[in-house]
Amino acid sequence: MKSNYITPDGEKILRNELRHLWRVVRPEWTQRVSDAAKEGDRSENAEYIYSKKKLREIDRRVRYLTKRLEAIEVVTRVPQDQSKVYFGAWVDLDIDGDKISYRLVGSDEFDQHESYISIDSPLARKLIGKSAGEEIKLNIADEIKTYTIREVYYSV
Repeated sequence: MKSNYITPDGEKILRNELRHLWRVVRPEWTQRVSDAAKEGDRSENAEYIYSKKKLREIDRRVRYLTKRLEAIEVVTRVPQDQSKVYFGAWVDLDIDGDKISYRLVGSDEFDQHESYISIDSPLARKLIGKSAGEEIKLNIADEIKTYTIREVYYSV
């Protein structure tokens, strides 16, 4: 099940995408459908068929974003105990001597940055509530990986 949490930056990106689709992209494709319809027989008009399909895809994304933005909860505050991993935390991990950093974000925004991971991911679920110095184990492709938390911090 998908969490409904999102960072303020993530919400802004979703709202901007919705605004852009509604004000720029959709009117352009609506015009293309209209222009293609004027060319005659719609059943054999490839441009008309393609434009209608593209318009349906845009409308589907607009509906999804509209519903999702109504359902999400924007997390604007950092937790009281900033020594532990919670939503929005940056976590520096050590795995086999290599340092890797992740930020725990909502499922709608993890693809916005290469260091973001979804709060719903197996790694994030194991990290929740842990502090620097603690280890977690995660089974990845039938191999147990051990992660050591080096540092936990929050940015506003």
